[in-house]
Amino acid sequence: MAQKVIIYTTPTCGWCHRAKAFFDENHVAYEEKDVASDLAARQEMIQKSHQMGVPVIDVGGELVLGFNEPVLREKLLAPKQ
Repeated sequence: MAQKVIIYTTPTCGWCHRAKAFFDENHVAYEEKDVASDLAARQEMIQKSHQMGVPVIDVGGELVLGFNEPVLREKLLAPKQ
């Protein structure tokens, strides 16, 4: 079963757009939460990550701060042992 992926974004965040494009190109399903317009999502992101920068990407409960493509590839695309 695929891991649940949540990405916390803002509309003007270039790294957020790159992360979403990476997910789309690699057929990774994700839930997007816009922290600019959704106060509850913003509070949830800050509680999880202790920071206000975006993107914050939650991969099955593990956080990836920023768009770190090598880490995302390892967590989402590497074959499982």
